[in-house]
Amino acid sequence: MVSTFSPLALLAPRPFRLLALGGCFLVLTAFTLPVSAGEPLSPVPDVGIDQHLNAQVPLELNFRDETGRGVRLGDYLGSKPVILVFAYYRCPMLCPLVLDGVVKSLRVLSFDAGEQFAVVVVSFAADEAPTLAAAKKEQIVRQYARPGAAAGWHFLTGEEAAIARLTQTVGFRYAYDGKHRQYAHAAGIVVLTPQGRIARYFYGIEFAPRDLRLGLVEAAVDKIGTVADQLLLLCYHYDPTAGKYTTLTLSALRVGGAMTVVALGTFIVIAGRRDKMRKGA
Repeated sequence: MVSTFSPLALLAPRPFRLLALGGCFLVLTAFTLPVSAGEPLSPVPDVGIDQHLNAQVPLELNFRDETGRGVRLGDYLGSKPVILVFAYYRCPMLCPLVLDGVVKSLRVLSFDAGEQFAVVVVSFAADEAPTLAAAKKEQIVRQYARPGAAAGWHFLTGEEAAIARLTQTVGFRYAYDGKHRQYAHAAGIVVLTPQGRIARYFYGIEFAPRDLRLGLVEAAVDKIGTVADQLLLLCYHYDPTAGKYTTLTLSALRVGGAMTVVALGTFIVIAGRRDKMRKGA
């Protein structure tokens, strides 16, 4: 442990040296005393996100949508990539921040939820009812503020068995804190392919629009995106440890070199034609 005592205190008059030594003693005592006498520290809950890239999510799992209608997870897959978000609707802290981060990133993209992709939010609290899901959907759709957004955002609740199987497949670990009546959990989202395979993980409560766009383009297997997106994918690669896209220097150099060759070739052709036109004149 690093002491807060400074050697300069030895140069001070005796009363000040005593005061400094006393302050150091108090600081060290504060760090060494238990938080509460006779009360052990709470164990760290087993929470986190383990990446299971390319794993197949169980499409047959049954849930309830925000209207209370019974649905299968596979109902939202098959034609477009899906952003999967785990969030319980009564969460007072982290879940609203994750959803807010998703909305902010998606509002930057030219892609529209319901058209090029879908968002499926699954509550991992088995006691939550569809009414809570409906209230959360209304809030998020209003925040997303795009025409037809309701068709692209889905908020599900389900039984403990279905929730446990889905979270275990994805690698989302959470724990219930009975003392505070809250769930301890990590923050992040998952991108699924149209077939329901896990394509990408993104961590935190803020998601770079570029990363999210590239993740959706890759998951869609060239069914969405532009030529510019394909060029970006040559310059960036997905880093599983960081949960984001990072610059791939070699590919960037190749793309830059190819573009330079094309530009030089175009210049040579134009210059040659101009030279012929001058000679002909």
